[in-house]
Amino acid sequence: MAPDPNSASGSGTKDEASVKVPAKDPKKKDDKKDEDLSEEDLALKQQLELYVERVQDPDPGLQKVALESMRTEIRTSTSSMTSVPKPLKFLRPHYGTLKAYYETMPDSDLKKYMADILSVLALTMSAEGERESLKYRLLGSEGDIGSWGHEYVRNLAGEIAQEYAKRQTDEASIDDLMELVQEIVAFHMKHNAEPEAVDLLMEVEDLDLLVEHVDATNFKRTCLYLTSAAKYLPGPDDMLVLDIAYMIYLKFEEFPNALQIALFLDNMQYVKQIFTSCDDLLRKKQFCYILARHGITLELDDDMVPDDDDRYALQDIVNNVKLSEGYLTLARDIEVMEPKSPEDIYKAHLLDGRASAGASVDSARQNLAATFVNAFVNAGFGQDKLMTVPSDASSGGSSGNWLFKNKEHGKMSAAASLGMILLWDVDSGLAQIDKYFHSTDNHVIAGALLGVGIVNCGIRNDCDPALALLSEYVGREDACIRIGAIMGLGISYAGTQNDQIRHKLSTILNDAKSPLDVIAFSAISLGLIYVGSCNEEVAQAIIFALMDRSESELGEPLTRLIPLGLGLLYLGKQESVEATAEVSKTFNEKIRKYCDMTLLSCAYAGTGNVLKVQNLLGHCAQHHEKGEAYQGPAVLGIAMVAMAEELGLEMAIRSLEHLLQYGEQNIRRAVPLALGLLCISNPKVNVMDTLSRLSHDTDSEVAMAAVISLGLMGSGTNNARIAGMLRNLSSYYYKDANLLFCVRIAQGLVHMGKGLLTLNPYHSDRFLLSPTSLAGIVTTLFACLDMKAVIVGKYHYVLYFLVLAMQPRMLLTVDENLKPLSVPVRVGQAVDVVGQAGRPKTITGFQTHSTPVLLAAGDRAELATEKYIPLSPILEGFVILKENPDYREDH
Repeated sequence: MAPDPNSASGSGTKDEASVKVPAKDPKKKDDKKDEDLSEEDLALKQQLELYVERVQDPDPGLQKVALESMRTEIRTSTSSMTSVPKPLKFLRPHYGTLKAYYETMPDSDLKKYMADILSVLALTMSAEGERESLKYRLLGSEGDIGSWGHEYVRNLAGEIAQEYAKRQTDEASIDDLMELVQEIVAFHMKHNAEPEAVDLLMEVEDLDLLVEHVDATNFKRTCLYLTSAAKYLPGPDDMLVLDIAYMIYLKFEEFPNALQIALFLDNMQYVKQIFTSCDDLLRKKQFCYILARHGITLELDDDMVPDDDDRYALQDIVNNVKLSEGYLTLARDIEVMEPKSPEDIYKAHLLDGRASAGASVDSARQNLAATFVNAFVNAGFGQDKLMTVPSDASSGGSSGNWLFKNKEHGKMSAAASLGMILLWDVDSGLAQIDKYFHSTDNHVIAGALLGVGIVNCGIRNDCDPALALLSEYVGREDACIRIGAIMGLGISYAGTQNDQIRHKLSTILNDAKSPLDVIAFSAISLGLIYVGSCNEEVAQAIIFALMDRSESELGEPLTRLIPLGLGLLYLGKQESVEATAEVSKTFNEKIRKYCDMTLLSCAYAGTGNVLKVQNLLGHCAQHHEKGEAYQGPAVLGIAMVAMAEELGLEMAIRSLEHLLQYGEQNIRRAVPLALGLLCISNPKVNVMDTLSRLSHDTDSEVAMAAVISLGLMGSGTNNARIAGMLRNLSSYYYKDANLLFCVRIAQGLVHMGKGLLTLNPYHSDRFLLSPTSLAGIVTTLFACLDMKAVIVGKYHYVLYFLVLAMQPRMLLTVDENLKPLSVPVRVGQAVDVVGQAGRPKTITGFQTHSTPVLLAAGDRAELATEKYIPLSPILEGFVILKENPDYREDH
């Protein structure tokens, strides 16, 4: 096509000849060009040139005919996606001419007609940033924009966004734009281009329009796009977008999805609204299962469930009373009820001679490791080979025997491990732990108290057995017993915001006589119980406790758990932390930066906020003469913030690799832990190799952190590669008691719950983040920042905080009476189908199993039968199926 400087610069001239100036000899050039065109193209070109002349005819009749012919030519021209339609191509040279002529026309319908055509021509012709297409559109005739084709509408939408931004800065009126927006959105929604409609409305800040335009055919795709886009939007836009998605789901009575958004927004009003707007009892039961999985305490009231009996039944589900039963159903189905001993996990026979020789010595350290392995592996199964062995007359109660193969504080972890084995089974758990309360050994009593807390983890009970049992021990003399009771309360009431416990623990915090470790655990327990609540009174109590610490105490490793207790109050609550962060700037300079980093990391955990990640990376980049403690939480913070979505997660892994190369020692100690958090229960080969390399590091703290992280990364997956690495490490470190202890614990984590459990705090297709789960993991990781003092020292029972994040990674389908029901399901890798056309497959590489089934990280399930309809769109955890009334058996 002839190059045309005049029209490109947008200054058309009236003189026809001037259009073809650039050719040295216009005649030759033109002939040559015409030869390239086919007969019909040539005819079309001449036809169009004729129209252009006719349009400038003084006779309005001729003008009208010419314009209409031109219009039909443009509309009917079909072209491939890659090239410009023929009529537009041939009219390019005349764009300037027509534009100039338009200016001279008197106002009339014809002038509007002409504007329409110029608007379409501007699609390929106007200079960048001129927004001519939009200008002529607004001057043109009202009417259907869609008839000019998708590309035209798309181009208009882009120009509207620019124009809107300009008018906002000039504070000009935008009414005419908004009318056009209405038309475009209607067009997009009708033609399955929901993402484009949403994008346009976001640009012009008027998403409310969407609710009117969605219908039953496209609301799911629209909402899917909205919820996925929300992760990448800056606040407060993300909340607005999710609000709209919530409205749309409610409008179409898609309650389970609405509930998930309500939980994501942490908006209890919305949750109540969903219960009141739905009147189907079965669906309400499904909501309760979703709430229970999220770990939320909700008292159902008369408005939400009118009938008393129904309400008790539903409250039971929310309180997670059925969890143990469902988990054991899964275990029986997969046939893993047989208890495992630590030796079954170590598999020492697979190693060559030297390691097994040292292992036969019965050291208290090895026994303590075995206690943890046994607790993690048999978690929730109610039977094992060390603690729950039925006492024969001959052995004289061997469970007592195992308990006393541990030294002092080791007995505490050993007694508590019974709670882990009976996890979630409150009745039989309390009965079996009871015998330890009659012991004369304070450590055993402390362990029993912690065990009671663990059994009740995530299970709410109307008669509050944990509170009744533990509260009288909180004020005892012995520090060990007090810690057991305090930790027990923190674990069993995490997320409940229980006032009674607050009064008890606040008095300990502000009592000058309390030992430091008791104060540290009280702060953590308060943080867990009030996780994400931004509770002022708790924050005050913890802040005063920090201010009262002496210089020498501020240097202690355990003191660093106090700011973490404060941070947990603001977990994921973003700006709400600012007032407290200001107060933290007045602390003693020993702890000031540490507290600041901890608060920042917690407040933005799970938000994916890029600016905060950059801020934290900045703090990690500073080099200090003596390693500063505050850089540890900053490194963990990077992982906590970036774990929100896959892209950020991959980028964070790369940034952490850089920190390993350039960071000081204290940063290198925290990096493995951050990697473990990013890939928790989700083994990634590249990270596995990094951790494997670090597990042989010369600095033993780095090596210990890497080993524990390998365990966290493989937790509950039975991953053979990690298990192999750990076996080799156990022979490599057979002389180093501390490292061997860490290797054993990691082995226990990898085989956690015999491969039926996960520690991943994300659930519901990686959309929801359970605050209590994350709090448990983060607490453990912060404790691991100082391995020698805490984990390998005498506070190893901090590892039990992981129980807060332990959940069965199962899909258990139940019928309308909540009895397990086996149906075929397809399980495969989840595929992201946001914004794709048609009905793409949501999973790939699937296998068909019958429920109950295990779901690995990144797996998604869908029913392989039409016979039942699932009441939750996301098949995870407990899903109620109701029979499909339209289903016909094929004979």
